[in-house]
Amino acid sequence: MKKILDIFRLKQEERIPTLVATLLMAALIALPIYAYSDALTPVSDNFRKIVIAHFRISGFDPLSYLVLTDWGTFYNVYRHPLLAFFMYPPYLLNQALTWLTGHNCAIYVMGALQLLCSCYSFVFMYRILREIIGLKRIETIVMSYYLFSLAYVMVTFISPDHFAMSMPVLMMTLYISGICIKKRRALTIWQTVLLFALTAGISLNNGLKTFMAALFCNGKRFFRLKYLLLAVIAPSLLIWLFARFEYRKFVWPAEMARKEAKMKKDKAWRDKVYTQYRDTTKLTDTAQIRANVNQYINQKISAKYKRDHQKAWMVNKGKPIAKGEFMSWTDKTTSRWETIVENLFGESIQLHSKHLLEDTLVQRPLIVKYGAWYFYCIELIVVLLFVCGIIAGARSRFLWLVMSFFGFDMLLHMGLGFGINEVYIMSAHWIYAIPIATSCLLKRSQGVARHALLVILTLLTIYLWSYNATLVVQYFT
Repeated sequence: MKKILDIFRLKQEERIPTLVATLLMAALIALPIYAYSDALTPVSDNFRKIVIAHFRISGFDPLSYLVLTDWGTFYNVYRHPLLAFFMYPPYLLNQALTWLTGHNCAIYVMGALQLLCSCYSFVFMYRILREIIGLKRIETIVMSYYLFSLAYVMVTFISPDHFAMSMPVLMMTLYISGICIKKRRALTIWQTVLLFALTAGISLNNGLKTFMAALFCNGKRFFRLKYLLLAVIAPSLLIWLFARFEYRKFVWPAEMARKEAKMKKDKAWRDKVYTQYRDTTKLTDTAQIRANVNQYINQKISAKYKRDHQKAWMVNKGKPIAKGEFMSWTDKTTSRWETIVENLFGESIQLHSKHLLEDTLVQRPLIVKYGAWYFYCIELIVVLLFVCGIIAGARSRFLWLVMSFFGFDMLLHMGLGFGINEVYIMSAHWIYAIPIATSCLLKRSQGVARHALLVILTLLTIYLWSYNATLVVQYFT
């Protein structure tokens, strides 16, 4: 237990940079709390409708507010199998605060959790750059702040979604794996199981990254029967069976209840239409009356279908590769090139001032272009430094681990098209690869070139912090 807790203890040189980063993020996290406090703090039996009516931060979901207010498996149990249970202690805290204050404190409890996650994301990035990449202290500070200057790192930590919790866990996985690689140690069975439970429990696809990390750390030892059975197969099977149990225990009964309520409501509406038509028409033939009513109802259903297909959530949805429970989430038609330029390396790094933090499922167009050429110059600089960093660190086993994480997400989003229409909101799962790879370039540089590169990265960090933070403040005020 002491070894587990030691990893969260701040070292002397980490304290001041972490404190400053935490204060900056606290100021940003306070913005949505200030904006939504009047609407979301009163205790209400209709909290879900209130949250849906008021909450808007890009494509992020406010499900955590609902879980903290009235605990339940609001998250998709197959994608986030343990997340609701991780949120149970904060839920109990919110219940206690609500009892004491008479107000729903979900936004404050979640805000504190977001701040804690941002703090340790910074700490683990700092340690990765300092202890594994081997940067000097001032370089480490600049590159750690560079990570947090990227638009959707900022936005992730001000949003009450699971991404804010995914990032520190992934960063911790990389840090522990990096130390193992550096010291030529294997990732033990208990370490693998614990990291898998955290990463997969929050977001199932990230659990695969834990196994990728174990493969990089352990090499051939990964395929030993004992390790495969106890560290890979058993936890994977258990978490999947638990997800199935969750669905049957919590989700399916609720879905059936909603379906039954919808059928009753639909039947009541049809009966009402029939009664109104029968009482006002001169027709006496029951069959003719029923036929006319059915024709009217079918016209209404058809009109609603057409209206729905004109809404943003349908317009911005590409065609799936195939039908099925999971393949229906894929997308084969959305332009990859425009998505890369405007969203993957665009919106994720620099916010678009047009349609600022709007949701593609509500009103934001799928592709939004910047209003001036220099935004693309900044994007090009970031990408070039990233690519050069990958080349500079080509011999680093750790960098290839980081890039395997990045490549896995690119396969999901840009290859299969999972979530491609709002790929930037998934930035927490992969965007750390940019400053880590760029740091490899900084590490390989020498003399004047190294000083010049550090100056460029410092200026880039200051610009991105100023630009993105200004737009975030503008959005909430």
